[in-house]
Order: sequence, then structure tokens, then C-alpha cells
Amino acid sequence: MWFARTKSFIGFVNLRRGLRVALIQMLVGDDKSENLKKAVKLITEAKKENPRLVALPECFNSPYGTKFFPKYAEPIPDGETCNVLSETAKNNNLYLVGGSIPEKCGDKFYNTCTVWSPEGKLIGVHRKMHLFDIDVKGGVRFCESDVLSAGNKLTTFDVDGCKIGIGICYDVRFSEMTKLYRKQGVELLMYPAAFNPTTGPPHWELLMRARAVDEQMFVAGISPAQDPAADYKAYGHTIVVSPWGTVMHQADYAETTVVADLDLNEVANVRQQIPSFSQRRTELYDTISKSSL
Repeated sequence: MWFARTKSFIGFVNLRRGLRVALIQMLVGDDKSENLKKAVKLITEAKKENPRLVALPECFNSPYGTKFFPKYAEPIPDGETCNVLSETAKNNNLYLVGGSIPEKCGDKFYNTCTVWSPEGKLIGVHRKMHLFDIDVKGGVRFCESDVLSAGNKLTTFDVDGCKIGIGICYDVRFSEMTKLYRKQGVELLMYPAAFNPTTGPPHWELLMRARAVDEQMFVAGISPAQDPAADYKAYGHTIVVSPWGTVMHQADYAETTVVADLDLNEVANVRQQIPSFSQRRTELYDTISKSSL
């Protein structure tokens, strides 16, 4: 397994606030049990790089597509995939962002990310808030809402004093959501995401960098690897962006693991250098939440 390593240093460096993350760009097949075995294998291999946090891509246990969601859906936290993620996080003593899986809850289906502690405990559940319903002329047509329901809550968790927020794929296009995360003190925003070859080239890097610059935080996008034979072809290009908007690393299409050392002091440094958050004209405009977060 090839690992891409990257470090980012802007401003004053204090490694006491460092966080090493491993982002797994995994090739997903149509056999759920084999997908789970591969995820465990790749997480175990990534552990050799001593990350504190490992993340999987969107729909890592299932092909991506509305026709697949009901077939592969599981309850959370009692399904097979959650059991595997819990055990793997515990066995490797790390925080694990479980990409996303199709979730079944009653008669509804969701695209859901779970987060696990080094003790194997479930510490976060994020249901994709913005469903991917698009029809690009001459490109791709896809409507998640044909099958899925939308989530309605932001999701955060803490790793060694770093507050981390979760979005899933299409969520990245909604800057209001990112603003709410900034207001909650998030320093790293992670998007398990399966962009496609139509939207990926013009928008993937642009959106990840925009969200990082907008809210002066680290942003990571974790994609499946591209399978040319799949019905839905992921763009790949798993990416890490600094609070300054610099691309620290971007993969290509193939299965790989990106290991990145984040100097969390960069967040405070950049926010001090360009204090745009405190300079908002909140007497004229604001971004507010209308749900219980």
C-alpha cells in the first residue's frame, strides 16, 4: 500500500497541537463482506503510520447508487458494519470516521456517517443533510431523494482538544452549513464524498479550498477510488486543505491512503491574521440554526 505523507506549516509552529490523520481512498466492490474485510485491512495498514484519526470514504461498504441503498442498508448501531467499525477502532486504538453507509431506520433510508472512539464506542452519527439531486445536461443525472431521506443535525466530536465536524459529499456545496460549524468552534471539517467525473474536475478542489478559506479551518475530502466498471464512477482525488487554502495533498484515482500531519495552531494563526469572522456585520446579516444541534 502506498502512503502519501504531507505536512503543513504556516505562521508560528507548536507541534504540541498536532494531529495526524489517515484518509483511505478505497476501491469499493459489490460484495459487502469483501468491502468490510478490505476496510479492516486498510485501516490496520494505516495504523503503522501512527495516525490518531482514520477516515473511510462515502459508501465504503456498498456501491453508490439508489438501486443499491435499500439492499445494502443496515440499522445503526446494531448492524454488521457498525460492529466491524467498533471492533476495528478498538483493536487499533484510534478514532475512526466510518465514511458513510446506507442506513435503515424504520421505513426510511439515510446516507449516514458514524464516528468511533479508540474504545470502540459510537461518538457521532451524521446523516447527509443535503441530498444529491442533480441533472447536468450532457453529464450526470442522479436523485438520492428517490430513496433517501435527509438528516437535520450537524455532527461534531473532539479528538485531543480538536473539534471536528462532519459533512457528506453534497453537503460541501452549502457554505451556511460550514459557517454553523465555525460558530461551534470546529477546526477540522471532514467530508466523506463521492464526486463524479463530471462535477469533480471543475468543483472538487475548488469547493474544498473555498470551505477552508471561508471558515479558516482544515478541510479533508475522502473519496472512494475510481472503478471504471462501476455504474457510478467516483472522481477519487482525496484531498487535504489547510486553513490558508493550500492543498496539502491530493491523490489521483487509484486506491491509496493519504497521511497528513495537521498543525492545529495554523487555525488560530490564520484566524488572527485575517479576522474575518469577528468582522462580520451581524447587525445586518447572520447565519443561524433552525434545528436543535
